[in-house]
Amino acid sequence: CFPPGGIWTELCQTILFIYSEITYLLGTVTLCYFVLKWSCHLRCVSSFKGWLLREVRGNWIKQRRYWFVLSQDSLDYYSGPEKGARRLGTLVLTNLCSVIWPDKQTYKETGYWSITVYGRKHCYKLYTKHFNEAVHWACAIQKIIDTKAPVETPTQLLIRDIEENKFNPEVVEHIYQHNPILKYTQGPLYAPLLPFPYGSLDGKGYGSVREEAVKLFNCLQQLESAREPIPIIQGILQTCLDLRPLRDEVYCQLVKQTSYTPAPYTAAHLRYWQLLTCMSCTFLPGPTVFKYLRFHLKSQSPESEMDNYASFISEALEKTKCRECVPSWEEIQMLMSRQEMLCTVHYPGPGSCQLYISSHTTANEVCAHLSEKLGLQESKNTFALYEQNALWEQPIAGSALIADILTSFSTKESESKTQWKLCFKLYCLLDADSISVDSIEYLFLFEQCHEMVVRGQLPACEEDLQALAALRLQSLMGDFSTHTPCPPLDELFPAQGCPGTQRFPTGLLAGTLWGHTATAVHKQKVEQDMRLRSRLKEEAATVMGSILERWKGLAGYSRMDSMAAYLTIARQWSGFGCTLYESSTGSFSQKLWLGVAATSVSLYRQGEAEALESFPYGQICSYGISDSNTFKITAGDRDLLFETTKVQQNISQKHGCSSKQFFFFFSRENKSCLSQGRSACIFPHGTKNPSVISHGTQKWLLFIYWCTGQLKYISERLLLL
Repeated sequence: CFPPGGIWTELCQTILFIYSEITYLLGTVTLCYFVLKWSCHLRCVSSFKGWLLREVRGNWIKQRRYWFVLSQDSLDYYSGPEKGARRLGTLVLTNLCSVIWPDKQTYKETGYWSITVYGRKHCYKLYTKHFNEAVHWACAIQKIIDTKAPVETPTQLLIRDIEENKFNPEVVEHIYQHNPILKYTQGPLYAPLLPFPYGSLDGKGYGSVREEAVKLFNCLQQLESAREPIPIIQGILQTCLDLRPLRDEVYCQLVKQTSYTPAPYTAAHLRYWQLLTCMSCTFLPGPTVFKYLRFHLKSQSPESEMDNYASFISEALEKTKCRECVPSWEEIQMLMSRQEMLCTVHYPGPGSCQLYISSHTTANEVCAHLSEKLGLQESKNTFALYEQNALWEQPIAGSALIADILTSFSTKESESKTQWKLCFKLYCLLDADSISVDSIEYLFLFEQCHEMVVRGQLPACEEDLQALAALRLQSLMGDFSTHTPCPPLDELFPAQGCPGTQRFPTGLLAGTLWGHTATAVHKQKVEQDMRLRSRLKEEAATVMGSILERWKGLAGYSRMDSMAAYLTIARQWSGFGCTLYESSTGSFSQKLWLGVAATSVSLYRQGEAEALESFPYGQICSYGISDSNTFKITAGDRDLLFETTKVQQNISQKHGCSSKQFFFFFSRENKSCLSQGRSACIFPHGTKNPSVISHGTQKWLLFIYWCTGQLKYISERLLLL
């Protein structure tokens, strides 16, 4: 602001110099204060001593009283507090030691509060009758542990040396030749290659992480002679999935066992490379181990089998995301031979498509491939993959790995004995009128419309439902014939338990007969159930007869004519094309349908054609998920809460799909509002489902954010002072 060389310029420079000196002085004083405070704290800790009971194991477990002294380097115990007392034991404290705090269960069982201290060679289980004393000892020991520098194993130090000298082959060769810990061995491993806390126990039936690391190396060595390696590979991968710290350890063990091998071209040696391939497609190593692994992969002999595996692993590591499931038997077989899996995807109608997938293929990639293969790229509607069985279906998230989905199918089929499959279907119907009758998309629309009819989600009168069933038969079977096998009624007509079609109460069939019920009442109930079953069979036969009569009257209808007539009847409902979710709200006692459509969200009574209320997206201010099964919509000054029903334990995931579709439709219908700054999208913490907020809410959020920043700044200044 001032001309150079003037008095004001010199004054400003002087002020800045004084300010920097004062800042430096304050920083030095603050640092000295904390150093003095910490040294005083250490002196207090170093003098921590007292009587404690220690568990001693011999022929039987017993407790003995000792005088314990905590210093900055160890926890010692003596025969007594006098000056010349004999020291009976020492536990050296390092960064890897751990302390288990007192718990109520031990107190209830023994009458003492206990703390457990794990060291490299010893484990001290200490007892006291006073809870405060146990907490003070645990805090003091933990603070000493926290002051220790991180422990580095020889393998870590050598990995660092290799990284620093990776462009000097002679130095790297010298490192390998003079350090057998980096090379293949047939002997056992007595300690992990990487540092792990002593005595850190896991709650999934495992021992300490250090013990599990040594066990895993033993499993690796068993691969060389195993007749069937896949179970061992699955077990190793499962342990790495459950115990995350062991992933880097297994990578280091595999690099060790594939370095300087005496017989590198044997099938036994290739087992290590096959496991390394499975690891690379399942877990990513940490940054340091990743660099070490990448250097190891590049150092393989060109055009060898190991080099082929190394190239495959390098490519896999660029794509790998953390898996949710251990690879299946089939996937491991394909990975061992560096091939892709064949996956079958079904689509509406009897059609299916087979395509090759890798361990990294996502649902979005499969959808894009199928859309291209079926000629659906130009469609205005959106498609998604669904996991489906005979009774239930759920859309798959676009980022989900298909390999994980197929693995989960194997688990579900073994538990429930039901067949699961992947289906490619319409996800959001944005423009039903633009679908050509000659396209496969028209078949998708017809099949999914029929699924809604069979589920009882199309409110229609009895005559229309029978007409739809007859048109379905005509489209499937052609003209009526007595020799043509007819599908069962529940594949043509809504089941009697579906909303709007229930004729008899289900409580009679659903009641449980308890052992103390009188015999007469029991017989009466059984007879009543039998009469009800016979009436249901009679009615089903009557309905089927009416459908067959209507089918006979459709002679001459082509398949396309039948489909067009079917959809014409279905389009009479104002909610045609929307996705329905069973829900309830406080304003209505009965179950409702929440219909998410391309232009609005509507609320229906189940079985009724007219909407109770409809909310165009332009009237909706915000929406979101308040908990696992509650959906909230704010329209104007009204807040509507919808609670979804849980047919199965994980049916609440279906509610998330309504939120995803809702956001898709909302953003499509309100592009102008979004561009004018009248609303915005936010992502709640821990979720992937965006919410939409108004401009006024944005101002409040910015104000709160600014206040938070100011408070954080003030708190930092106060801490310095």
